[in-house]
Amino acid sequence: MKATTWWGRAWLRSAEDAAYDDADVAAGWRLARAGAVGAIDIEAGRLLAAVRTGAGGRARSVGAPVVDPDELVACSVLVPVLDPADREALVEVIAATSGRIASLLAGDLPAGLAEHAEEAGVSLLPDQLDCTCTCGAWVQPCAHALAVLAQVAWLLDADPFVLLGLRGLPRDHLLAEVADVAGRSGTSGVGKASDEAEIDLDVAGEAAERAAALLDDLA
Repeated sequence: MKATTWWGRAWLRSAEDAAYDDADVAAGWRLARAGAVGAIDIEAGRLLAAVRTGAGGRARSVGAPVVDPDELVACSVLVPVLDPADREALVEVIAATSGRIASLLAGDLPAGLAEHAEEAGVSLLPDQLDCTCTCGAWVQPCAHALAVLAQVAWLLDADPFVLLGLRGLPRDHLLAEVADVAGRSGTSGVGKASDEAEIDLDVAGEAAERAAALLDDLA
């Protein structure tokens, strides 16, 4: 299973680290590649998707009962959201350097942004993923949950705002808060952020179209 961006790869590593064993990881990746994951409902702090159990060959997790290969199971993943102080710190980091909003709108999450966020005490990637699945497996994440996590990595590749939204900073709120910081600070580096958000509307539209197309392909 591959992701094309550093943050997508980091997400996959987190999923692998959370897995009980390599067999579950391999089974989950097979399910994802086979298109077993349905449309993913994404909101702050939560992912929810149905997975067809029979796609991709053997995809039974450790401790999971035998199920009909055409059965659908429901997987839920809870992702920690940033607390108010961390959200404020992240907004300050994004607003502090000209060009970061434009990069995000263009579908890029600069490594420098992640490093500066870490220095401010904020981790962009979640440190835990709390998975549940109706398959009945006694260890989580099961293969079905891992398939969902793999599919999410591809969505993150296409649009880093998916990651920020999961962490509690959806796109519109982030842009509004960065613009508010710009208005309050009046500094040149920060003041350009809201202008960049307007200038790059075409870029944002293209990024949104790419993400929508990917979601359609995964549905």
